[in-house]
Amino acid sequence: MLSFKLYWSNGCLEQQWKENRTSAVSAVLLTEARVRSYVIKETGAMVSWKGMYFALALFLGSFFGSIFMLGPFLPLMFISPAWYRWITDCIVATWLTLPVALLEMVCGAKVVVTGDGFVPGERSVIIMNHRTRMDWMFLWNCLLRYSYLRLEKICLKSSLKSIPGFDNTKARSNEFAEKNGLKKYEYVLHPRTTGFTFVVERLREGDNLDAIHDITVAYPQNIPQTEKHLLKGNFPKEIHFHVQRYPIETVPTSKEELQLWCRQRWEEKEERLRHFYEGGRSFSAAGQSLVPPCKSELRVLAVKCASLLYWTVFPLGMLALLYLYSFAQWYFAAMIVFFVVQQKIFGGLELIELACHQYFKKQQKFHDTKVKIN
Repeated sequence: MLSFKLYWSNGCLEQQWKENRTSAVSAVLLTEARVRSYVIKETGAMVSWKGMYFALALFLGSFFGSIFMLGPFLPLMFISPAWYRWITDCIVATWLTLPVALLEMVCGAKVVVTGDGFVPGERSVIIMNHRTRMDWMFLWNCLLRYSYLRLEKICLKSSLKSIPGFDNTKARSNEFAEKNGLKKYEYVLHPRTTGFTFVVERLREGDNLDAIHDITVAYPQNIPQTEKHLLKGNFPKEIHFHVQRYPIETVPTSKEELQLWCRQRWEEKEERLRHFYEGGRSFSAAGQSLVPPCKSELRVLAVKCASLLYWTVFPLGMLALLYLYSFAQWYFAAMIVFFVVQQKIFGGLELIELACHQYFKKQQKFHDTKVKIN
C-alpha cells in the first residue's frame, strides 16, 4: 500500500495533486556582494558568517547531491519507478536533515512540540499556518523527531518552482475576507480551501488517508520573515509547534462541509495564537503535554551530527573529484545539460517520473487483465 505524507501550506495549493511524487531537492542561494572577512556589506546591512554558511551548505549540498547522488539513479526511473522513488526518497531525506542540523546546532534554535503525536506508519495530510516565509523548512525540525522526512511529500503551485515565496499575502488575505464577508485575521491568513478539498477527496477515493494533522507554528521571540533575514543571522531562537490529530472518520465528507471544517481550524489557530502571544508565549497548558517522539533526543542529536559531518565533507570531496579527474568533469557537464534541457522540454523531472509511473501502472493493469481472461 502506498505510504506518503502531504503538506498543505496555509491554503496555497492550487495545482492538482500528482500521485507518488516528491519535491526535488532545491535551495535558494542569494547573490553575494562585497566579501570582507566573514561579513558582507549589502545595501548597508551586515551578513553574518552563520547566515552565509547556512545558505552555502544548503546550496552546495543540494547542487552536488542532485548531480552525484540522484543523477546515477536516473536510468532506474525508466526500469522500475517504484525502486527509483524509494531510493531517491532516502537520498532526499538525508539532505532534509541538514537544515535541521544547521538550524539547531549551528544557529542555536530551540524546538518545542506539544499536542497530539503522529501514529507511526499512518498516512496523513498536514495543514499548517504561516508566520514567516520559512515555515515550510522549519517544519522538518518537527518531522525529523517522528521519522517522517523520507515519507514527506510537498505540493506547491507550479509558479513557486520559479519564484519561491509569498508576495503581499496579508493584504490579499484581507481582500479575500472583505470579498467573502469574513472577519480579518491578525495572526493567520485565510485558507484557500480548493486545493485542500481536492487532495483530501482524491486520497479518500483511493483509501489512502488515515488522518489530518493540524499544526500551529509560533515564534515566542524573533520571527525571521525572508531568506535575507537568515543571511543576516536573524535565525529564530525558539520554534513552537502544536499538533492536533483528526482521524479521517471524524472529518466531513461533502465538499462544502470540508471547506467549512478547514476554515474552522483556521479560526481556532487565530485564537490559539492570540493566547500564545498575549499570554505566556507557550502552547503548554493544562491538558496539553509534550508529544512523545518516535526518536529520543540522543538519537536526534546523532542524526544531526552525522548530517553536518557528511554534508560538509561531501561537497568538498566532489570538488576534489572534479579537479582531479576528467571523467568527473564530463559527467558533471552532461548532467547539467540534462537537467536544463529536461526542464525546458518537459517542465520538470517530477513530470517525467509521473509519466513513467503511469505507464508502468497501465502495463501492470493490462497484464493482470490478460492473465484473468486466460
